Formats: sequence, C-alpha cells, structure tokens
Amino acid sequence: MTFPTPSPADWKALAEKALKDRPLESLVHLDADQLAVRPLYGAATGVDPLFAPRPSDAEGRAWDLRTLVEGDEPAAVNTAVLADLEGGAASVVLKGAVLADSAPLTAALDGVALELAAVGLDAGLDGPDAANALAVAGKGSPRARLMFHMDPVSAFAETGEAPRSLEEHLTLAANTAARHAGAYPDASFFMASGRVAHEAGGSIGQELAFAAANAAALIKAAIDAGMTAEQALRGTVLGVAVDQEYFDGLAKVRALRLMWRSLSRAFGAETPAVIEARSSRRMLSARDPWPNLLRLTAAGFAGAVGGADAVVLDGFSRASGRPDAFARRQARNTQLVLMEEAHVGRVDDPAAGSWFLDQRTRELAEAGWAEFQMIEAEGGIVEALRGHVIQPRVARARQTLEAALSDGAAQMVGVTKFVDQEPRSAPAEAEPRLAPEGGGDACVPLTPIRLAAPFEAKEAGR
Repeated sequence: MTFPTPSPADWKALAEKALKDRPLESLVHLDADQLAVRPLYGAATGVDPLFAPRPSDAEGRAWDLRTLVEGDEPAAVNTAVLADLEGGAASVVLKGAVLADSAPLTAALDGVALELAAVGLDAGLDGPDAANALAVAGKGSPRARLMFHMDPVSAFAETGEAPRSLEEHLTLAANTAARHAGAYPDASFFMASGRVAHEAGGSIGQELAFAAANAAALIKAAIDAGMTAEQALRGTVLGVAVDQEYFDGLAKVRALRLMWRSLSRAFGAETPAVIEARSSRRMLSARDPWPNLLRLTAAGFAGAVGGADAVVLDGFSRASGRPDAFARRQARNTQLVLMEEAHVGRVDDPAAGSWFLDQRTRELAEAGWAEFQMIEAEGGIVEALRGHVIQPRVARARQTLEAALSDGAAQMVGVTKFVDQEPRSAPAEAEPRLAPEGGGDACVPLTPIRLAAPFEAKEAGR
C-alpha cells in the first residue's frame, strides 16, 4: 500500500493547525542583534559547514575545569584553593585583597604546585601590581603556569572611572607583560573579555565586539611595549559569558573563535584562540537560588560543547554574595559530571554539521564583527567608551531583554514562572564594597544587572 506524499501546502496547513491557526511566521523571532531565529533549518539555507574545535585538550581533559576563589584572608583562600584542586579543578582564578602584595598571595598559594596547577588573577585596574605579586610567588620557575590576565578595559568600563588615563593603564599592563615574558614563556598575560557588555545587558554581537576590540587594544599596547605580535597574541585569552540559553552560548564561543582567526591574521601572526567561558551573573536569582543550579548546568554545557578551553562556573548562591564551600563544590561537580559522566567533550566540535548552529555561529560572528568595526571606526575601545558610543547600544539591548521577560515572551524558572512562594535560601558571604577610585579617567559605566531583580523586588513587596 502506498500513501500520497503531502505537498508543501499540506505541511503548511498541518503546521498552522497545530499552531491553532497562527501563521508559521509567528515562530520566527528577532534577537537583540536583530537576527532572525527560525523554527527549522535545512540544507536549503545554504550555510557552509563550519568547524571550530579547541586547538588541544587540557592535560588529557576536554577542557580546563577552572574555579574562581574570592577572598581577603590568605589562610581562608588557601583552604579554598586546595579544596578546589583536590576536588577536581585543574586551575583557579583568584580575586580579592590577597592579590594586594606578594606576601599574602604567596601564603594563599602555599602547597600549590604552580608547575601543575595554573593560577590566574582577576584584579581589575590593579592587574599589574597583582601580576608582579604572582611573578614573585612563581619564584622564577619557567614552568610555572601563571595567568596574569590583566584587563584594564573591562574594569574601567564597569566602574566608569580610573586613577590614570585608560591609555596609561593599558601601557602599564603591556610593560608588565613584556617584563615577565622572558621569565615565564608559557604564561598568559591579558584577558580580553567581553563579559562586561553581557553583564550590563548587552547582546551577543556587542559582547563579541567588545572582546575583539579589547583584544586589539591590548595587543597594540603590547607591541608598543616591545613584544612581538605573536607573543602578544599567544599571551591573550578571550573571555565570554555563557548562560542558560545554551544554543546561543555555544554558538557564541564558536563565533568568537572565527573572529579571532580574522583578528590574528590582521596582526600578521595567525594563532589559535584560547577562550575562557564564565557563567553569566545576570541570569542568577537571589530570592530562590536553587534553580540557578539548572541555569549553571546549561551554561557549563554551552561552554563545553561550544569548545571553550576553560570553563568557570559560579556558585549557585553567587547572587547573594561570595559562594561558600558547598556552593563551590556544586560548581565543580557540575563540570565533573558534564566531563566525566556525560562525556560532552568526547567530540572535538559537537556542534559542527548542525544547520541551525552553523548558521547561528556565522550570523553571530558577522554581527560581532560589524559591531567591532563600528568601535574601531570610532578610534578603538577607549575612545568608544569615553565618547559614549557603546553604552547606549548596550542599553537598548538590555531593554529588549527586560521587555521580553516583562511581557512573557521569555521566562525565568523560579522568577517569572513556577515561582516558589516559600523559597529556601542558601548561605553566602557578604560581598565587600570597594570605594570608587576617582581621578584620572571616566566614562558612563556599563553597570552589571540581574534580570531577576525587578521580579524579586515585587515578590518582596507583597
């Protein structure tokens, strides 16, 4: 028995019936970059296949399981660092007052074999001083795996002020990198992150552009400081945020790898991208922190499948303050399950060959590159921040996100949907508030947001 093959009109009629007579076009939506996301993709889209794998594995693992340890007391930080490394982490990033000098930093790293476990910094505008302290802790060992990760542009953009001009901060970071490059040939020196745009509500294209423009500014400063283009490129790590929108997150990581290929070629020394993906903080809820575990798992999946070289997941209680030991353990174990049990890193580029993901990757790369060219046309990231070029564009993207949550087009579990009327809190340490620097340079800040905050305020007022 044979059955007639339905015509395209028949399929269209069946689809519209399932949609309760809504048109098929209602399934197409525009994102914050005004890119159309369709319900179905196929070979007819004409997308060339993409392949954007990690350049290599991380010490036998698919990616570097990295943790963030924040603290001010060396002994407490040391306990947390050793617990994370013994609990499965391969590297750590340090943040807090322990970075102020070599003595507290060395004490915080007591018992850590720097030749085996990479140690990185998140020191904001104090990056050069923290880098000097870490160089002392490394004791000049050429095999020490140090990640200085100086990123003055992001710190300036977030706070809106700096004690010196941003050009001076870039020069200081570049000179510091050039000074330590000989002693630590395998170190990474710069973190060219776009996360500050994401956390302020920016679109994916804006985040990718910020990362690329940040990298361009750092590399130019490093070359001016005497480093070769290849040294500067190889010493730069790219930073992006990944959230619960895992398809977009993994496409974003792949798109950044494509953009870096073009950027490194422009500097005359094509090098593979090294990407650190950190979980988004704007996606976290404070009133009911437990659904954050789901969001963080999705973010970890995005970073891993997208091909990030290192993935950093926050503790699920991060929206209320610094995570405690239990929250950090949950963050580590989430990655371990993805890596050791789900085996999501067994394939070099799992997204390759998907019509949707290939097209989404290419469109995001093109959107990011267009935003990057706009920034460069304004004179670079420094002038674009000072001239208030980037900030209003990010503000418009933020408004699009907030409107989608407000009118129900987007949802947050535990915040806008399936809200627990009696949520159970999670322990967290208070976040220290730092006094503003004041002085040398200023811009309108890209202030971090939390998308759940307005809804939580309404719940608190009931």
